[in-house]
This record gives sequence, C-alpha cells and structure tokens, in this order.
Amino acid sequence: MATVAETLTVAALQMRSGTNKELNVASALGLVHAAADAGATYIQLPEYFNFYGPARYFEDASEPVAGPTTRQMSEVARERRVTLHLGSVLEKSPLAGRPYNTSVLIGKSGEILATYQKVHLFDVDVPDEVTYHESAAITPGSQLVVAALDEFTLGLTICFDVRFAELYRALAMRGATVFAVPAAFSAATGPAHWEVLVRARAIENHAFVVAATQSGTTDEGLATHGHAMIIDPWGAVLAESQTDQPEIVVATLDLSDVIRRRRAIDVLALRRPELYGEVSSVKVNES
Repeated sequence: MATVAETLTVAALQMRSGTNKELNVASALGLVHAAADAGATYIQLPEYFNFYGPARYFEDASEPVAGPTTRQMSEVARERRVTLHLGSVLEKSPLAGRPYNTSVLIGKSGEILATYQKVHLFDVDVPDEVTYHESAAITPGSQLVVAALDEFTLGLTICFDVRFAELYRALAMRGATVFAVPAAFSAATGPAHWEVLVRARAIENHAFVVAATQSGTTDEGLATHGHAMIIDPWGAVLAESQTDQPEIVVATLDLSDVIRRRRAIDVLALRRPELYGEVSSVKVNES
C-alpha cells in the first residue's frame, strides 16, 4: 500500500487498432516507449489493443496467455521497468470460436502478475444507434480480480463493466485504490455516457480511474468514442486525450488522496448492506 508521501505517474494510451496484429503491436510499443519517456511507470493499453475487428475473426486472432503478444510486451516492460497493463487481448478458451476478452497485467520484471477475463459482455440493442452481441463471440469470465502492486492495489475491469457499479464497489471493498477501465466504448453511446460513468466510478468509491481507449472507426465500420481519461478520487479529470488520434495521456497521482477522501466521506464504512445486500461477498481473485 502507498504511504502518504508517495506519488505515481501513470499513462492511459489511446489507439486506433485494426485487424493487422503486427501493426497494432508495433503501434502499441511506440506509445509505450513514449509514455515511459514521459515518466510513466504504470502504462495501460486499451481493450482489444492487438486486434480490433469483426467477431468472425476472433478465433483466428486469439492466443494463449502467455503467448506471442504477451511475450513481446513482457520484453518491453522489462526493458523499460514499467508495469504494463494490456487492456485486453483475445485469449483462447475451452469453447471453440468463443475466446475470452482478457486483461493481462505485466510487472516490471516482465512477469505476468494477473489476468482478468471480462465478466460483463456488451450485448445491446439501441434502436437506430448500435446493436452488438459480444456474448455470441466471447466467453465471459467468472471471477473479479484485484492485484496488489508495490504502490497501489489495482481493480481490473474492461469497458462495458463500467456500467455495473456493484463490481467497482466489490473491488473497492477488497482494497482497490485504482480502477483500470481499458475500453473500446461505442461511438453511439460514448458522448452521453462515457465520461459520466468513468467519473461516477471514481467518485462513489473515492478511487483513481485510468481509462485507455480505442478511438475512431475501423475499416470494417466499428466506431469507438475514444476520450482516454485519468480521474482522481474526487471525480476531477487529471488528464484526457485532446484528439481522436493515437495519443498518450499522462498524470501523476497523489496516492494519499484515496485515504484522504475516504476519511472525509467514508462511503465504504457508511454502507447499509443489511438493507440491500453485501456485494463484497462475491468471489474475488487476489493476485
């Protein structure tokens, strides 16, 4: 856990990934190096960072963890001495044709510290806006994950998870002080919902949020909202992307803010679970 004097420089990366994995990984590596050059020691990539395309290609694009992509990213984490969060990759699952959508957290020595398989899948039908059924092509995960790092405790989530407040409360109850929200958030709902949801998850738990994003429209017509953000425990925007292009968003976190804000408004202690249930009883994998 962090002491009151500790600060941490973090980066949320904005990408425009497509179906060419080699190009996507090369782009990610360039952004990671730029973020490390800017002083970031925790660097987060967006959802589907190494492959973003139609679901019919998911099985061919999937890999084991560890696999070729994670090994390549582990090398740069070791080289630059950074904690590297691979927003998500398509991980092979026991169900043919339905891989997991998996976050991979890599430590400064290049080791895999934690993995999280997305539990809430993007199944929506918004008339005249967006229709998508992620569950038709992705196997959902079944565990929530917190990872205790040297400086802070990270709660792992992915994109559509941000709509489920109880998930973040459960992670906070198990010690999370920073939430990871790598995303490929829909361009249809993003303008109205993205910033509101990301800031709400920070405010209601007095935790930092780091949200890396996909931005723009792929050749196949998949349109994402972008707007990478870093939010503090009071809901203030510390840094955000300025364009819809690939970009690094960097901020220095005062980790004592979590303690200070939770002491001022102790939302975790003032809960009334006897009235509405105990979300912290869910199964959490502590890495």
